[in-house]
Amino acid sequence: MAAVTAAAVSLSSFPAAAKAAASTSSPSSCSITYPRRSAARAVRVQVSTTETAEAGAAPVKTEKISKKQDEGVVTNKYRPKEPYVGRCLLNTRITGDKAPGETWHMVFSTEGEIPYREGQSIGVIADGVDKNGKPHKLRLYSIASSALGDFGDSKTVSLCVKRLVYTNDQGEIVKGVCSNYLCDLKPGAEVKITGPVGKEMLMPKDPNATVIMLATGTGIAPFRSFLWKMFFEKHDDYKYNGLAWLFLGVPTSDTLLYKEELEKMKEMAPDNFRLDFAVSREQTNAAGEKMYIQTRMAEYKEELWELLKKDNTYVYMCGLKGMEKGIDDIMVDLAAKDGIDWIEYKKQLKKGEQWNVEVY
Repeated sequence: MAAVTAAAVSLSSFPAAAKAAASTSSPSSCSITYPRRSAARAVRVQVSTTETAEAGAAPVKTEKISKKQDEGVVTNKYRPKEPYVGRCLLNTRITGDKAPGETWHMVFSTEGEIPYREGQSIGVIADGVDKNGKPHKLRLYSIASSALGDFGDSKTVSLCVKRLVYTNDQGEIVKGVCSNYLCDLKPGAEVKITGPVGKEMLMPKDPNATVIMLATGTGIAPFRSFLWKMFFEKHDDYKYNGLAWLFLGVPTSDTLLYKEELEKMKEMAPDNFRLDFAVSREQTNAAGEKMYIQTRMAEYKEELWELLKKDNTYVYMCGLKGMEKGIDDIMVDLAAKDGIDWIEYKKQLKKGEQWNVEVY
C-alpha cells in the first residue's frame, strides 16, 4: 500500500477540466556517513583477482545480485506490432513564454496494464505513416512519473517531451514527428504505447543510499520519478533516508522544469534533498564562465569526490551526451590526488551499478 502526498504542485496548476476528464476517461484497450571506498581497497581487489588467475584456479561462478530495485521488473510487455492503446488525460506546457522552445508534461491512461518502474522508459508510435507509407517507428521516452503515477492509482504514465523544431541545411523548417505529435495531443486522444523497457536507470534498493542525479533539460524525467517516490509518496516497504542531490542544467530560467515541485521537496526534506540549478545563458561562475551543469558541479567537486568514494553512492546521468566528458574533466585531477585513475575507477563504479548513464 502506498499513498501520494498532496503536494503535486505542478499538477495543481493543471486545468480543472483536464482533471475532470482524467477522472472519467478510460483507455481503450532523497547527512549520512558510510565507510569510504579507498584506493587501497580497489588495489586489493585487483591483486586478489590477479593472484587467483595466476594460480590457475577455476573462476567461481556466482549469481550477480543487483543493487537496484529490479525484483519483478517487467520489460517489453507491449511491442510495436501490438502496442497498448492508452488515452491522453492531460497535456500542458511547462516552459515559460520566453523559453527557447516548448516542453510539455503529459499523462496517459494505462489502467495498470503497463507495470513500469521508476527509471524505465516507454515507446510511443505517432499516428500516420512515413514518406514510404509505412507506420512511423517508435520513439523511446524516459518516464517522468513514479510507478504510482501522477494520480497515485498506478493507472497512468507521464512523459516530459520537448517539441523538436529546427532548420536544416537547406533552410527548411523540420519538425520532429513524434515530439510534435505528442506535444499536440489533446485530452481524450488515443496514443499507442510500447514497453516498458530498460533497467540501467532503476533506483537503488538501499533506502539510505546517496543518489546524485545529473540532468539537462528533459533528462529530468527519470529523476522526477525517483523524487516523487522518495518525497511525495508514502510506502509500507520503502522510506528514503539518504541524500538525494539533483543538478539540473537548462539554458534559461523559463526552462527550469518542475521548479515548484523540486522546491517543495526541498522544503519538505531539507536534510535529505539538495537542489542545484545551472542556467547557462543567465548565470556565470566566479571566473565569468557560463554556468553549465559541470560548471555548477565543479563548485562542489571536493565534496562530490568524497561521496564518490563511498560504497553506497549512486550516480545517475540523463540528458545531452556531452555531459559525461565535462564531469570526467572535473574528476580526473581530484582522483589523481588520491592516486586513483579516474577512468578506471569509473569503470569499477559502472560494474558495481553505481554509475548509470542514459544520454542522447
